[in-house]
Amino acid sequence: MEQSEINTNTLRAWLDTGKKVNILDVRPMNEREEWKIPGSIHIDAYDELKKKNPEALKLVDFDKSIPVVTVCAGGKTSLIAAEMLHNSGYETYNLQGGMKGWSLSWNTASIVFDDFEVIQFRRTGKGCLSYIIVSEQKAMVIDASLPVETYQEFLDHKALTLKYVADTHIHADHLSRTKELAEKYGIRPSLPSNDKLNYPFKDIVDGQDLSIGNIKVKAIHTPGHTLESTCYLINDKVLLTGDTLFTNGVGRPDLKADKEEAVKKATLLFHSIQKIIRLDQSIIVMPGHTSQPVEFDNQPIQSTLTQIVKNTPLLKESEQEFVQSLLKRIPNPPENYLKIVEKNLIGDFTDVNPIDLEAGANRCAIS
Repeated sequence: MEQSEINTNTLRAWLDTGKKVNILDVRPMNEREEWKIPGSIHIDAYDELKKKNPEALKLVDFDKSIPVVTVCAGGKTSLIAAEMLHNSGYETYNLQGGMKGWSLSWNTASIVFDDFEVIQFRRTGKGCLSYIIVSEQKAMVIDASLPVETYQEFLDHKALTLKYVADTHIHADHLSRTKELAEKYGIRPSLPSNDKLNYPFKDIVDGQDLSIGNIKVKAIHTPGHTLESTCYLINDKVLLTGDTLFTNGVGRPDLKADKEEAVKKATLLFHSIQKIIRLDQSIIVMPGHTSQPVEFDNQPIQSTLTQIVKNTPLLKESEQEFVQSLLKRIPNPPENYLKIVEKNLIGDFTDVNPIDLEAGANRCAIS
């Protein structure tokens, strides 16, 4: 019986194909509460493992015919756990890079219409959602947050022609791969009109229609989370809302803002959301993030406007109540968000390690 390490791509493939595996998370509970691997099992043994206490995992009682993958924050303490379980007769694997490495793991889910398809790329290790819209073998990528090879392999395998690569806004929780992906295909990145970016891009303005195959994608300016935030309405059926509106909450208005600016942005967000909820209530909303690790279940993260309005108390509040509620519920900011914004403004992060810079949960929503 061999005890070894496993990389995140292999574990992702196991989960994607439904392979039986027990994932043992040995981090302190406060770290697990921040983010976890879907389906993982937790034992709060971190301190005892650090001491190399042979009794640290005495409560583990798994089926020994099923492999065990151990995980911690960076892959070191979990290696101790893997060795202990191996010595107890388990087929064990330590997850290389731990949760930091796992942050780039992903899966997909799709919704299909007669004239177009939307593929949701879910960065399950962080909760970032990006999209490829496909119609008549033409494609548009929105909010690319994964290494560009992920999208490139999909586009090339399907023999798709990439027409646009766009963002909904300037991101603060992850490094945007939009510029890099666009350059791979010899096109200019498209972003909501702003005077902040330090590289050439195509302006996307309110009301603009982008043609992809035989469908239209309409840009709807929705300032609030950021001043340039823009949603994309696909053929009047699907709305990609970025960090403006989530399935159970709204975007935070405080990043890179003092209290007065946060009030102004929260007010803008209120009016942007009112603009959205005046649209056809049957429209399907697909957001830019989720606050929970994404299961490997092929079920897209989506909801209709009707359901969101019904299930989100914030959306029933007056403007004053809404603004006050948001400012009272501001969560901790994403880790390293100022540095991430700085890198996204220049469109180059070759001098940093993305895994280190993007560590931690996205913390984008208020509900």
